[in-house]
Amino acid sequence: MRPHRRTPLAGRVVAPWVRTRLRVAPGVAVGLAVLVAVTAFLAAACPLAVDRSEDAGLRRAVADAEARRTTVQVTAPPLDPGFPRERRESALRPDVLRRQYATVLGEVRRPLTADRTQSSYGAVTSTPLEVPDAGLSRPSGLPPRVVLAAQDDLAGHARLRSGRLPRATGTITATTGAVEAAVTTGTAAHLRIEVGSVLHVPGAERAPLAVHVTGIVAPRQSDGAYWGAQPLLHSPSLVRDGNSPDAPTYWLGALLLPPEAAPAMLGTSGNPWRYWQVAPDTSRTPAHALPALRSAVSALESGPGLGRIRDAVDPAADAETDLDGVLDDYDGLRSRIAPLVSVAAFGTGTVAVAVLLMAGGLAADRRRAELGLLRARGASLPGLAGRLLAETAAVALPAGALGLAAALWAVPHGRSAYAVAAAGAVTLLACVTLPLRAVVRHRTAHLGTARADVVSVRPSRRRTVAELTLLVLAAGAVEALRRRGTSEGAGTRGDALVSLAPVLVGVIAALVLVRLHPLPLRLLTRATNRLRGAVGPLALARASRTSVSAVLPLLALLTALTTAAFGGSVTAGIGAARDRAALLTTGADARVESTSALRAGAAERVRRAPGVEEVTTAAVTWEAKPHDGPESVPLAAVSPSAYARLAGRLHLGAFPAHTLTPSPTARTSQSSSTPGSSNSSNSPDSPGSSGSGGSSGPTDPGPAPLPALASPTVAHRYGTAPFPVRLADGSHVTVRIALVRGATPAVPGTEFLVVDRSGLPPAATRPTALLVTGTHLGAAALRRAAGDSPSVKIRARERAAYAHSPLQAGAEHLYTAAVVAGAGYAVLALLLALVRAAPERTALLARLRTMGLTRAQGRRLLILESLPQAVLAAAGGTLTGWAAVRLLSPGIDLTTLALATPGAADVGHLRTDPASLLLPALAVLLLTVAVAALQAWVTGRRGSVRELRAGERA
Repeated sequence: MRPHRRTPLAGRVVAPWVRTRLRVAPGVAVGLAVLVAVTAFLAAACPLAVDRSEDAGLRRAVADAEARRTTVQVTAPPLDPGFPRERRESALRPDVLRRQYATVLGEVRRPLTADRTQSSYGAVTSTPLEVPDAGLSRPSGLPPRVVLAAQDDLAGHARLRSGRLPRATGTITATTGAVEAAVTTGTAAHLRIEVGSVLHVPGAERAPLAVHVTGIVAPRQSDGAYWGAQPLLHSPSLVRDGNSPDAPTYWLGALLLPPEAAPAMLGTSGNPWRYWQVAPDTSRTPAHALPALRSAVSALESGPGLGRIRDAVDPAADAETDLDGVLDDYDGLRSRIAPLVSVAAFGTGTVAVAVLLMAGGLAADRRRAELGLLRARGASLPGLAGRLLAETAAVALPAGALGLAAALWAVPHGRSAYAVAAAGAVTLLACVTLPLRAVVRHRTAHLGTARADVVSVRPSRRRTVAELTLLVLAAGAVEALRRRGTSEGAGTRGDALVSLAPVLVGVIAALVLVRLHPLPLRLLTRATNRLRGAVGPLALARASRTSVSAVLPLLALLTALTTAAFGGSVTAGIGAARDRAALLTTGADARVESTSALRAGAAERVRRAPGVEEVTTAAVTWEAKPHDGPESVPLAAVSPSAYARLAGRLHLGAFPAHTLTPSPTARTSQSSSTPGSSNSSNSPDSPGSSGSGGSSGPTDPGPAPLPALASPTVAHRYGTAPFPVRLADGSHVTVRIALVRGATPAVPGTEFLVVDRSGLPPAATRPTALLVTGTHLGAAALRRAAGDSPSVKIRARERAAYAHSPLQAGAEHLYTAAVVAGAGYAVLALLLALVRAAPERTALLARLRTMGLTRAQGRRLLILESLPQAVLAAAGGTLTGWAAVRLLSPGIDLTTLALATPGAADVGHLRTDPASLLLPALAVLLLTVAVAALQAWVTGRRGSVRELRAGERA
């Protein structure tokens, strides 16, 4: 016998484990890759999207604030007149100011950066100077006043409309008698200044300074910091000479000198002061750097930076800005929205983790026999776990990297480290789920185990302890959320338990349903045993003999359905809050309003405008004085029938029209005497008449009071007894509050009175507001119909304006994605469970077809077998979602997320959304039936089944 020779390949593995497993089950590998890639994409995109919305919100907050609030203004007071004139002139020259400006910019520390295109420096007189020249505008007979300003780079920030830009000839000093200047188009129009005008500014112990206007300019960006930090430079103001409302007024404008002419200001009594304006540039400042940004602003405003500026510029220099207040407002808005965002993120993340665990658990259950055989043949636990880890890592790592790359491409903004960490956590979980599950299940070597049916197995003590722990956590989270609410810090750092409250409610409900799952199956099994036919009992027997591991799909399904229902309710609540706020603002589909009476026939012309269906008029008196006192209450005079019809149609303080109809004896007292002098025998605090009677003869009962509809605040303040109200024209009317409503169409706000117009004098019944209902209403058409003076508000536009903040839009998109992801993971969990049971069901149908089972019976068998768990999941998910919304609604305030307006009305309440509750549950049921029917159809079409079956009835 020839000796055996070892070949070079004798010690090498011919078929590696990973390659073999991937070739044997390519479909499973592809499914795992898709699941990991999608989950990693969602996990990585979430922090990137949050960062993007927060950064955009910071930029929008700074951009929307007025430039004079956000600009850091460094100012130096006027120099002491006792200083030499040459020193004071030198301090105002542009080369000196330019060097100091560079010093100020050098003290701006990151993350605060200066927008050099809008930052500026210069000098301006602190005292307005009266210009007595003829031809200038004098609204009340007073001559206008001006300030002299010499700001750098006028040519780069203004367009020349007429004339030329001013120039400085020679060396300008305090004794110079004439300079050139430019004015903006607004200043020229209001003060009646033209090119070539000469304005004489009073001098200080010298002749007036002659200012020749050489050009009229238009600001390139009037809301930018160059012009907006000092609005007077581009727009004049009409100033009242005194504190009295009847005091005369005069125009106050600015004359723009060239920077070289600034020393000429010293020859006037204007007391010029120097300034350096730093416009912030937040286009690249991330929101997570907000603490550092605040620190940089504080250092420049009152910290070490200001000290160094004083050393280089002026010891008395000061810095002022309200940028820190703008940042505080933004941070407050972000802190109120962040808890709601965290609720959505935690919910979707928990569902994704549940589905990943479910996928690994089903894979371990599917390969239980294979892994048990390997352990029986001597495979070690570390070796087995290593092989499974390599197998899953070969699929999960490329899929996770692909998902991360897709997220970075789709959302190229934000901190990539968080995205990498999130995608890495998903990938790691996908890699270790199968090995850990196999290690736990196969700690000891065994070839087979007794079947653990769902209706017969008893939960272990460890499972009971874990479920009770989750129950306690869920109860604590729900109670904390109900007590404190999302607006008081829920979901912030260190408070993740409150953000998990909706998910914990779903998990607890799922555990309860899993415990109760065997009971209905036992009852149905007993009931169907008495029926004829084998399909029903067989299907229920199959459902009852489902492995205990099938409870994991039920957990995933209920958690996903609860998250989808909660997220859908949030998005629906946001829409409802915006609808309500827009309705409260306009009072109808559109509102045409004027401070005075509208033109005659305006209502008829508006009624003929396109899209208008109905017009309700109202005469609103904003300064009605109850009891003739200092407090005022808006009073609306309406036609009760038309107004009640409008309120009922809009569901905005509906009331029966007859309650506002006055009695026939009601009349208006237009006496100018004090209401308190009435001789009525009613309560002295609530007289029934404003007239005065004689001291002898019968007592005049006075006019019957007008019934009024009032807000709760007004009703609480004045009670239900009659009281007099003085109207704007001085007449009086006595009203009695007959109805109380929280809101009314004619008057926005929380204080109002509504009465019948027939009980008021004619001067108080002329319409000031038109409440328009209709579709596709246009503001321009309504304005043309009513005249040019009234303001027009369209309900649809008001609603759209509430979604102005990027923080709101980002949170909305996140909740929409949470709803879609929750529904998608619910469907995915169901598909995984059905695919896991597909081979066993196919084999069952093949065997039963040999015993005469028809195709229709096989289809019914698979559908009936799948329905118990699907029905339980759909019904439990719907009930759990409804319960979660009802339990958590007291602690969820959607007003900030819907309106993002400080002090907004409390209109954002969490309510159940039927579509979010029912549609995912119905999708689960329909998908279950569809997959079972498809599987039965495919199995019935196979040739092997046709060969094995004994016969078939048509």
